[in-house]
Amino acid sequence: MAAPQKKDPNKYSKNADIEADTLLKTIMSFAGIVLLIIGLVGIAMEFFKDEGWLKTAFAWLFDSTTHMMFIPVIIFVLWLLNRWMSSAAIGEKKKSGDLPMYIMMAVGAFYVFRLITTGGF
Repeated sequence: MAAPQKKDPNKYSKNADIEADTLLKTIMSFAGIVLLIIGLVGIAMEFFKDEGWLKTAFAWLFDSTTHMMFIPVIIFVLWLLNRWMSSAAIGEKKKSGDLPMYIMMAVGAFYVFRLITTGGF
């Protein structure tokens, strides 16, 4: 029979020096989330509207057999991107995994700018 494990009475003592985020950090995080959501909504609108990106891309891709030969290349490139952005180890986080978030925040900033200047998406 296995010996019972001892419970450490101070198992959270290593977290005693962690401080809450400042108000500025919280506001910046909230602004980042809002930009990310605006970017997702803007791209979704571009994808799914009439004559949108998705319809145009599929029409081009299935237009001829020569274009259909790009399907394995597209799949391979997406696989490489996934491998590049994924973490190598379980406890490890790569900085390249944040790249899609920053790209979507930039897209959100573009759509906010477009909304302010033109009055619509």
